Amino acid sequence: MPLITLRQLLDYAADQGFGVPAFNISNMEQGLAIMNAARACDAPVILQASLNVRRAYAGDRMIVAIVNALASMYPDNPICLHQDHGHDEQACVSAIAAGFTSAMMDGSLMGDGKTPASYAHNVDITARVAQIAHWTGASIEGELGVLGSLETGEAGEEDGSGAEGKLDHDQLLTDPDQAAEFVAATKVDALAIACGTSHGAYKFTREPDGDILAISQIEAIHRRVPNTHLVMHGSSSVPQGLQDLINASGGEMPQTWGVPVEEIERGIRHGVRKINIDTDCRMAMSGAMRRFSRDNPSNFDPRAFILAGMAELETLVRDRFERFGVAGHGRKIKPIPVAEMAKRYADGGLDPSRKAA
Repeated sequence: MPLITLRQLLDYAADQGFGVPAFNISNMEQGLAIMNAARACDAPVILQASLNVRRAYAGDRMIVAIVNALASMYPDNPICLHQDHGHDEQACVSAIAAGFTSAMMDGSLMGDGKTPASYAHNVDITARVAQIAHWTGASIEGELGVLGSLETGEAGEEDGSGAEGKLDHDQLLTDPDQAAEFVAATKVDALAIACGTSHGAYKFTREPDGDILAISQIEAIHRRVPNTHLVMHGSSSVPQGLQDLINASGGEMPQTWGVPVEEIERGIRHGVRKINIDTDCRMAMSGAMRRFSRDNPSNFDPRAFILAGMAELETLVRDRFERFGVAGHGRKIKPIPVAEMAKRYADGGLDPSRKAA
C-alpha cells in the first residue's frame, strides 16, 4: 500500500471521532513492533522521525526505505510518514523530497530549536512551508504556543527540540482566538497546541491536575476552531509499570508522572486527532531488554534482547490503538494518491477551516 498523507488520515479520524497515536521510530525493529500491533488491531499508523534520527542516526534513505518496506509488508494498515519538529524550511522540504508524506513546521521556536519565536515569525515561515508542501500534496502540521511545563515554566528537550530558559504562562497555553487566526493565515492541516505537556519522561513532579495539565484549554480551542485537527505533543504516559520494570532491572529512573491516558481520551473527545508518543516506546523497549539481560546473563545474541524489547513495545502500542479508538479502521481507509491531494489543495477543497471536500 502506498503511504498516505496526514491530512487524509486525520480527516477520516475526525469523521469517526478517534485520535491516532504517532510513534517516533529510529530503526527497523521499532517499526516492525508497531506494525505487528497495527495488524493485530486493524489500525492505520503514523510513524514519525526526528531530525536527529534523519541526520545523525539512520538517515533519510534508511528511514524511508524501512517505512516503504513496512507499507508493502502490511498492506491493510495505511501508514503516514511524518517529520517531527522541523524548525526551518530546509528540514521540512527535504523530508518531503525524501519521501515523507507529512512534516511538522514548528515555528514556535527559531531554527536552533531552542529560542522561542515571535508570532509573526511563526506565521510567516509556517505559511510558506505549507504552501510548498501543498503544491506536492503533502501535509503540514504547525505549532502555536511553546511546549513546556506549567509547573516549572521550563521545557523538556527531546532530540534537539526544546525551548531554553523560563517561559511565561501565556507562552505555555495556546490562545483560542490566536489559534483561529493562525490556522486561517497558514493553512496548516493540523495544529499542535500547548496545554502543559512537555517532552521527555520528567513532565510532572506529581500526578497532574487541571493546574498543571490544562485539558480545558484544548476544549476551548476546539470550540473556537471545531474543524481543525488538534495535536498533543509530549503525550507519553510514562507508565508506572515501565518505571518499575526499568528500576527492577538495574535502572535508576527517578519517580515521575506523565500524561494520563484518561486525559488524552478526554482530549480526543474535543478535537485531538494526533497524539505524539516517544518516551513510552523507549521505556518499553529498554525496560524489556534490561530485564532480559538480567534474567539471561549468559545470552549474548543481540536478536534475543531486541525481540524481548519488540514484544513489550507491541503490547504498549496495541493498548494505545485500542484506547484511542483507532482499532478496526485500517482496512476502511483507501489511500488517496499524493498527486490527487495536491489537486484538492489547488482547487480549495482542503481548507483547514472546514471539513475536507
